[in-house]
Amino acid sequence: MKDRLEIVASGFGGQGVVRLGQVLGEAAVKEGLRVTMLKSHGTEMRGGYVRSQVVLSPKTIDSPMCENPDFFVALSSAAYNRFKDTVPQEGLILFDPAFVEEIDAKLPCAQRELPAKQLALDNFGRVIFSNSIALGAMARLLEGQLKKEGILESLLEIIPKFHQENRDAFEIGYNYMN
Repeated sequence: MKDRLEIVASGFGGQGVVRLGQVLGEAAVKEGLRVTMLKSHGTEMRGGYVRSQVVLSPKTIDSPMCENPDFFVALSSAAYNRFKDTVPQEGLILFDPAFVEEIDAKLPCAQRELPAKQLALDNFGRVIFSNSIALGAMARLLEGQLKKEGILESLLEIIPKFHQENRDAFEIGYNYMN
């Protein structure tokens, strides 16, 4: 693992962006890592701008700011446009095409579509599980980076509400990243 792994998730209020960051952080703590998380949102949570920044490290974290995110989860066009240029060449932008309509093909980093909203609608008939799908996708990506398996299970232990639906949604996102 790198000494520092940075994750930024951003979108609009009501999508579970802050919860996504919290759950990733809690799961990383369960995996024995040091974690910081910052959140930012507008004056109105639902519908307003929201961002979470998570830093994971096996060592002491000197700054909680994500300046060059290894992973950026973009859940709105405004978020994509705001943070796309911060992702380094070796980083990855994971975006939901239901919310991010136009992609900048000139970026040096990899970009991958994660149709979380559509997958949630297709599998559960409700958009509410799209952030659980994004968590599953991030679990798969983090396993590769951290060289640890079991992150999916750590994530599932954290959210007891609608446990089976969350398990199913996590697994959909996790398997989507194959």
